[in-house]
Amino acid sequence: MEPNTNILNNIPLWSSVIATVLAQLLKPLFNLIQGNGFSKHMLVSTGGMPSSHTAAVVSLTSSIGLIYGVGSVGFAISFVVSVIVMHDAMNIRMEAGKQAQIINEWSDILSRLHQNAFEPTNLKTLLGHSFSQVLGGIFLGLLIGLVFPVIVM
Repeated sequence: MEPNTNILNNIPLWSSVIATVLAQLLKPLFNLIQGNGFSKHMLVSTGGMPSSHTAAVVSLTSSIGLIYGVGSVGFAISFVVSVIVMHDAMNIRMEAGKQAQIINEWSDILSRLHQNAFEPTNLKTLLGHSFSQVLGGIFLGLLIGLVFPVIVM
């Protein structure tokens, strides 16, 4: 079998890109539905519903499985990376966001105590995902990863 050197024909790659872009486009809409208003910042942010990282890796994994089979080395590698990304999103990055929120609060308190002798730190707190946000990414990733290859093949 000849190796495919044309990136435009790399269906798993494009499946992943489409899932990522679609997830990012959906974030402001879910934010609006949740009553938090429409925020264009959500188009490029981490965190939020659905997880674009999860959608990307699940779409990649499912399209590789569909095209090359679940016994392929590519599927195995992609599956393992997907599990790591989802675990990281729900646990490590979510905890880092909680820590950033506490640091921001303490920084503000210290700034007031020291009569604004320094500017309070404002770390980003929306880093990780809840289980439901990762689940939303899984569903979106599966949808794109299993439908897109069928449409273009």
